[in-house]
Amino acid sequence: MDWIERIAGIRRWTRGGERAPHKPLLLLYVLGRFQRHGNLPIPFSAAEADLKRLLKEYGPPRDTSPGYPFHHLTSDGLWLVDTVTGPGSPGPELGRLRAGQATGRLHPDLARALVEDPRLAAGIAHFLLDANFPPSLHADICRLAGLDLDGLETVPMARPVPAPAVRRDPAFRDKVLMAYEYACAFCAYDGWLDGTAVGLDAAHVRWWAFDGPDDLANGLCLCAIHHKLFDKGVLGLAPDRTVTVSARFVGRSASARDMVLSLAGQPVRDPQPGMDAVESDHIDWHGRQVFRTPARSA
Repeated sequence: MDWIERIAGIRRWTRGGERAPHKPLLLLYVLGRFQRHGNLPIPFSAAEADLKRLLKEYGPPRDTSPGYPFHHLTSDGLWLVDTVTGPGSPGPELGRLRAGQATGRLHPDLARALVEDPRLAAGIAHFLLDANFPPSLHADICRLAGLDLDGLETVPMARPVPAPAVRRDPAFRDKVLMAYEYACAFCAYDGWLDGTAVGLDAAHVRWWAFDGPDDLANGLCLCAIHHKLFDKGVLGLAPDRTVTVSARFVGRSASARDMVLSLAGQPVRDPQPGMDAVESDHIDWHGRQVFRTPARSA
């Protein structure tokens, strides 16, 4: 059985490119628990706060209940939920999960496969991360989920992870950095070391995992810190291509004011003449699916 293909087929709510990474985040959390404790049942009472934080940090901007993935993942044949009254989930409502003392565990066949092939967990984790989040967030998600991905990768995998159906363009970074003349579009940072640009990234405005193309109209040259803050939703773009800063962001130091708060309302650097600026559709997607509203006043 190809478990990665099974996980790729997980049913997820979708509408107009909206993000719904609830089940992937639960699976990453469960893989972390499995790595430490095997397939012992996970009480919802123990997982609720952790899942809530994962969803708040890395889910869509709208509020989401941790009961949703805990219950609905059972429909994919990967996850089993029991209560004190017997097998079967009582539903996604928090009160019923708590009252029923619900516990969840991986399907025994999947748990057995993870034991037989220790690096299968790494393959599943990489697939879930690549299919739902930009690379700048992967390490932080694993850390919050309690998943030691480095530890999983120290043993050989019995079966290779299948290559993605759509490959990324390896020239994307070079094209974006050249278009913006090797300077951050937000702060103009332009560091070099021995003839090589350092601390500069090619950021996708609409995430590659959500059909964001590898082309200039979906790219920004950003320094490493502003790339991370852009992917986290601290920073965004207004329709007039000025920088937005989330009112939820708090920074009291002079560096936070200079590097983040002062960007509110500032124009984004344009690419070289004749090269595509970011398309409005991608700006709109980021504003709806990533940026943590409301925006601070400029």
